[in-house]
Amino acid sequence: SNVRDLLSACAWLSAHHAPVDLLIGHSLGGAAVVSAAGQMDSVKGVATIGAPSDPTHVRHLFESHIEEIEREGSAQVSIGGRPFRIGKSFIEDLDAHDPKDVLKTLKRPLMIFHSPIDQIVGVENAAQMFQWAMHPKSFVSLGSADHMLSDRKDADFVAAMIAAWSHRVLGA
Repeated sequence: SNVRDLLSACAWLSAHHAPVDLLIGHSLGGAAVVSAAGQMDSVKGVATIGAPSDPTHVRHLFESHIEEIEREGSAQVSIGGRPFRIGKSFIEDLDAHDPKDVLKTLKRPLMIFHSPIDQIVGVENAAQMFQWAMHPKSFVSLGSADHMLSDRKDADFVAAMIAAWSHRVLGA
C-alpha cells in the first residue's frame, strides 16, 4: 500500500541516515503523507499538492478498470493524461485510510497547495482538508495550474514555497 510503503521507506531512512522530518505528497501521495504523518513522531511538517480529502473519491478515475484490477491484480490506467499502474493493494489502501481523522489530530504544520481549476481533484478537497486541520496550517492557491503542474513555472513556484516554508518549519 502507499502508506505502508511510505512508512517502510521512512523507517529505512531513519535507520540508515536520519529521521524523516518533512513529508511532501502530490495527489493521492498527498493523502498518503497525511496518513503516514499521523504515525510518525519524527515528522515536523506535511505539504500536500492537489490532494483529495477523501481518497476514495478518485475511484471514478479508474472505475472502468476495477474489474480488471480485481481479476488481474493490477491495470494500466490514465490519470491526468499520464499512464499509471493501479494495483489491488492500492484500492484497498484507499478504503483503509481517512485523512479527516488524522488531520483533526495532527499537531504539525500543514501546507496545502491546490489549483482552483484542477480537473482531477477539485479545489473543494483542499478546502475540506484545511477546515479539518489544526493550526498551524496554510493554503496556497495555484491559480491556473493544472493537476499535474505541467507548466514548469507552477512546479518551480510550489518548490520555492515548500523550500521557504520548510526552512521555517524545520528551523534550518
